[in-house]
Amino acid sequence: MERMPRQARLDAPGVLHHVMQRGVARGRIFIDRQDYEEFLRRLEKGLKDSKTSCYAWCLMSNHIHFLLRTGSRPIGRVLQSVLGGYAGYFNRRYRRIGHVFQGRFKSILCEEEPYFLDLVRYIHLNPLRAGVVRDMNGLDRYPWSGHWVLMGRRKTEWQDVDEVLGRFGKREGQARAAYRSFVAEGIAMGRRRDLEGGGLIRSAGGLVEVLRDRGEERRKGDERVLGSDSFIEAVMGEVEKRDKERARLRKSGLSPGKLLERAAKAAGTTVSAVKGRGRNRRQSEARALFSKWMVGDLGYSGAEVAAILGVTRMAVRKAVARGITLALSRKQGLG
Repeated sequence: MERMPRQARLDAPGVLHHVMQRGVARGRIFIDRQDYEEFLRRLEKGLKDSKTSCYAWCLMSNHIHFLLRTGSRPIGRVLQSVLGGYAGYFNRRYRRIGHVFQGRFKSILCEEEPYFLDLVRYIHLNPLRAGVVRDMNGLDRYPWSGHWVLMGRRKTEWQDVDEVLGRFGKREGQARAAYRSFVAEGIAMGRRRDLEGGGLIRSAGGLVEVLRDRGEERRKGDERVLGSDSFIEAVMGEVEKRDKERARLRKSGLSPGKLLERAAKAAGTTVSAVKGRGRNRRQSEARALFSKWMVGDLGYSGAEVAAILGVTRMAVRKAVARGITLALSRKQGLG
């Protein structure tokens, strides 16, 4: 049976995402306290480096949830780095090989109102729904979620506490009490699959087809988006514009070979040097610009670029991040 093409992630600076990931075959991804702390250390660095805002999070033994707002880098690149780095650590520590996580993570682009607080509550109730803790008192003491931070039991520089508590009152103590009551009210709601994108219809024909479909399936939405019809329409419109621009650039004759030549010239080096093993400044700059243009502007995958340059996908992700800065500072876009 022919496989459907994998859908692109929907993302843009400033948008809200509910992110979920599981261990492979629902296996454990955290064994002891050291694992949890190692993951949080990597998460903190990834969020700070990319200026990604985090409002809610929960680490369970075999799955994780986040509520994030895109910063200077796409959510996909930020979490690929965090998850990939942690998977390497996990395999080294436990002397295992193979995947740690179940495929790529799931991210749902969310309309802020009325879903923001519902998502915060839903994510932080995970330990109680799973039976890891028995009641709200137990949830208050669960150390691996943003609820613990919001209740003042742990301080972090990377979780935006003020954005959440500020919606419940101006005084910290009153806001915490109101927030806790709000969370407790959600216990009776059980598992809300609507907040996970479950059961929604996935577009089989791509983004343009989603926009064209005005029937019942269209109104149920795309499972990558949580929001009203107008919100979905706006998101899809922006993505369609991005896809059209990528298609235009690809048709303009900007082949990978020509982009390699352009990147090498911009950095003052040669194509053979860009594809060589050297790591001098000019070679690194050329690879960064090439990676940014290929992945960010034309939509090629990191794996495709890695194969062209003879490097790893992790190296391409780092090169793209550097290339964004270089392209902006030098005004070296594709035009």
